[in-house]
Amino acid sequence: MYVLRCGDGTLYTGITTDVARRLAEHASGGPRAAKYLRGRGPLELAFSTEAGSRSRALSMERRLKACPRNRKEDVVSGRIPFPDTD
Repeated sequence: MYVLRCGDGTLYTGITTDVARRLAEHASGGPRAAKYLRGRGPLELAFSTEAGSRSRALSMERRLKACPRNRKEDVVSGRIPFPDTD
């Protein structure tokens, strides 16, 4: 699971098996880039963590997306631990 910080300050959360490849796809703005990210560059990897399985990654992504922005910022900066997924 990864979190990108967009040029406009917004956060984008996603899952992948290869963070560097996925960031390059998003940054290129090509057909595999998320529509939300097009035109919001530059993109910066703000946070990433390994989940161990796709289902756990999806659960982690869902939990982080449900958090208010200030809590997301705290997680990304390392001020608080990632929300418990169990």
